Amino acid sequence: MPHTTNRILLKTVALSSALLLLSGCLTQPKKGDESSLEMDTPNQFTTAEEQHNIESIHYLSKQQGSEALRAPIEPFIQDEFEPQAQLPTQVEDSSLQQSSADMVEEQPAQATSPTDLWHRLRQRYALPDRDHPGVKQDQNRYAKHPDYLLRVTERARPYLHFIVEEVEARGMPAEIALLPIVESAFLPFAYSHGRAAGIWQFIPNTGKHFGLKQNWWYDGRRDVYASTKAALTYLQQLHKTFDGDWLLALAAYNSGSGTVSRAMRKNRKAGKPTDYWHLDLPKETEGYVPKLLALSNIVADPDAFNVAFTSIPDQPYIEKVEISGQIDLALAAEMAELSTDKLYSLNPGFNRWATDPDGPHYLLIPKEKAATFRQALAKLPDNERVKWVRHKIQPGESLLLIARKYQTTVELLRDTNKLSSHMIRAGKHLLIPTATRHLSRYTQSSELRKKAIQQRQRAGEKITHTVQRGDTLWDISREHKVSVKELAKWNAMAPKDPLRLGQKLLVWRKNSPTTTALSNNPGAPLQTVNYKVRQGDSLARIAQKFRVSITDLQRWNNLNIKKYLQPGQRLTLHVDVTRQSDG
Repeated sequence: MPHTTNRILLKTVALSSALLLLSGCLTQPKKGDESSLEMDTPNQFTTAEEQHNIESIHYLSKQQGSEALRAPIEPFIQDEFEPQAQLPTQVEDSSLQQSSADMVEEQPAQATSPTDLWHRLRQRYALPDRDHPGVKQDQNRYAKHPDYLLRVTERARPYLHFIVEEVEARGMPAEIALLPIVESAFLPFAYSHGRAAGIWQFIPNTGKHFGLKQNWWYDGRRDVYASTKAALTYLQQLHKTFDGDWLLALAAYNSGSGTVSRAMRKNRKAGKPTDYWHLDLPKETEGYVPKLLALSNIVADPDAFNVAFTSIPDQPYIEKVEISGQIDLALAAEMAELSTDKLYSLNPGFNRWATDPDGPHYLLIPKEKAATFRQALAKLPDNERVKWVRHKIQPGESLLLIARKYQTTVELLRDTNKLSSHMIRAGKHLLIPTATRHLSRYTQSSELRKKAIQQRQRAGEKITHTVQRGDTLWDISREHKVSVKELAKWNAMAPKDPLRLGQKLLVWRKNSPTTTALSNNPGAPLQTVNYKVRQGDSLARIAQKFRVSITDLQRWNNLNIKKYLQPGQRLTLHVDVTRQSDG
C-alpha cells in the first residue's frame, strides 16, 4: 500500500492530468513524431545472449514497441527474431556478459501450474476483440518464435508479480501487465531514438508530468516501481478520456490522445465507426494493440501455439526496502548478498554509483534477501554509506572540473560543503562523496553502459570526433558521411540528445579510403586526424605538415581544387604515424 503522501501526489497528478487530457494537451507523443525511423529488417528477433549489458542502453524504435518486432538489431530494443549464428562480437569482460534475464536464475521451460502467476493473469483477462481477424497475423508471428517469448517472459520474472498486483488493485484488464513486452521486451534499460526510457517507455516530458524525476543521479522512467504506477495512472486517465474504451486508451498511450481524437473526429464527419479497428491511425499504432492482444492469446493457451512458458510462482519476487538516505550501490549489493549487476537490474533507475542523495530512498531487493539487507543496513554507520574524500582545491580548478573528476555534480558539492556560490579558493578543502569500490564494479551505471556500447567493435574505420562549438549530430554525420541514426547508435544517444563541448564521439566510417592512400606502405600504423583549417593554410601546406599527398587530401574530403580553403573548415586526414617523427 503506497504511503499517504504518495496517494496525495497521485490524486494531484491525476486531477491535473485529467484536465490536460480533456484539453488534448497531454500526450505520450506519436513515436514517429519524435524521429524518422526506417525499419530495416522485418523479422529480427535477436537471442538473449545479444542482450548482454554491453547493450544496456537498449534502444527501442520510437514506435514505442509497436514496431519492436521489426526494429533493427541495434541500437533499438535488442530482442527480436534473429538466428543464433548472427550474434555480434561480444566484449571480453565477463562482468558485462549478463542480460537482465540472466539476473534471474534460469528455469527450464515447463507446463505452467494451475496456481502460478500465469494462471492468475488469465483469470482476469478483460480486453475485448482478442479474436479479431486483425490479431491473427501477429499471433502467428509470435508463435513461430517461442524462444523469443520464453526469453522475454523470463526477463519479466522479477517484475511481473508486482505489475499484476498493481493492475488488479486498480481494476484494470490483466492483459495490460503484458504491455511492457510490446513496449520494451521487458528490457529495464530500454531507450529509444525518441528518448523514451524504461519498460513502459516514457518520454521525458510525459514522465515528468507523472512525477517521474529525471536528473544526473536518477531517471524515474527506468524505475520499475515508480514507472509502473505512473504508466497505469496514465492509462486509467486515457481510459476515462475515451469513455471506457480500453483499445482506444492503449492506442492513445502509443500515439497520443490528440492523434486518436483527430482520427475519431474524421470518422464521425465521414459517417464511419469510431472504434479502434476503423480508425485511420499511424502505422505503428495500428500494429500496437493487435500485438498486445496476440500476446494475450498465446499466454491464455500456450499449448495451442506450441509455446512453453516457465512457470512463475504467484508470489512477490521483489520487496521495496526503505534506505532513508543515499547509499553506494556496490556496497548495498554486498549487504544484500547480490551481484552489483543484479541490484542494478532490479533498480535500473539509478544512473550512477550511488542512489540519488535527494531520493527516492528505497531499493527493490529480492524478497528472500530483504531481511538480510535490512539487518546489514541497520548496522551500517551513516558516515560509511558512501566514501568521503578531502580534496584540496588546486589553482585553476572549478567546481565543475572537480565534480567531473569525482563523478558527481556541482550541486552536490555545494550542498555538501555549504557553499553559497560557485566561487572556490585554491588551498581550501572540499568534502566529496565518492564510490566505495572501483568504478569498474558499477557496470550498469550510465557512464559505463555508454562506454561499453562505444567500445564494441564494428565494421569500418573507427574515428574519434571531439565536439566543437556549434557542432550538431547532423553536421558531424554529414562530415563523416554516415547517418544521424548510426552516429547516435554508436554513441548510446538519441538523435535529439544535446552535445557537450569537448565530448568524444565515435564514428565508424565504411569503405575507408586509407588503404589506397597508403598502398606503398600497407602495414603502416594509421591515425585519423580531424584538422581545423587555420588562417593562411593551403592544401600544400597541410599536406606537407602531415606528410600526405594533396591528391589524398582532396579525395578524403571531396575538395574542389579550384576553391579556396576557409578558416574553420574541417578536414579529415589519415596519417602514417611512423612518418611524423622523421627528420
